[in-house]
Amino acid sequence: MTKAERKRILEQVKEWFRTVIVPNHLENTQKLISPSEFNINPFTVPYLAAYLTGELTPESVAKALLYPRVLGTSITTSFGMNMQTFISDVLKNSFGSMVSGIDIEFEDALDGRHKYCQVKLGPNTINKDDVVTIHNHFKDARNLGRTNNVKVAHGDLVVAIVYGEPGQVSGHYKKLRDEYVYPLFIGQEFWHRLTGDENFYAELRQAIAEVAIEARGATLLDETVHQLAATPEIKKLAGQ
Repeated sequence: MTKAERKRILEQVKEWFRTVIVPNHLENTQKLISPSEFNINPFTVPYLAAYLTGELTPESVAKALLYPRVLGTSITTSFGMNMQTFISDVLKNSFGSMVSGIDIEFEDALDGRHKYCQVKLGPNTINKDDVVTIHNHFKDARNLGRTNNVKVAHGDLVVAIVYGEPGQVSGHYKKLRDEYVYPLFIGQEFWHRLTGDENFYAELRQAIAEVAIEARGATLLDETVHQLAATPEIKKLAGQ
């Protein structure tokens, strides 16, 4: 893959975050100005507020409620729900496969072999049933190869995980690797094999962070904290 092609993928990722992830994240943040958006535990929330900031104020209560949602649940859910569009818009645009059950195909930059790949989001994103489904998709791909006189080696049927580290994968991924003997390309290794650039994974994370800066999320988060803190329910939790 050329430098220009790698740059194009980075730009596609940034544009995907701008158009798919950021608008949802901003919208989900803005709606949190109302206490009714939260399932508030009146014992633990004041404790967490004081634990977080060292004081119990409406602002600290608002932060204790907002931060887990905005910086955790909201973005994780949004990214997970839109994973298929990420594959289609970013990866399939360059590497899409016509084989049923295979997300992308690519020439492995490390071993030079043609890979047939299922792409997954993170190291804990499949369940027990998915293991059998992936195995069956790979069997079908090998059978199709035989029909079309295309040799598909078992080791060229791979599962790619967009982010994570090798030691983080769940038992279901380990079963695919250890029992079914399908290679797992996890995080940095996946992007290295896909692009040929050992540093691409770090560049990808930096590109995504740049989109967040463009979105001015910090400003919106501060505004949301102040609006939520001004509500009677939050003031009451802070003892005011």
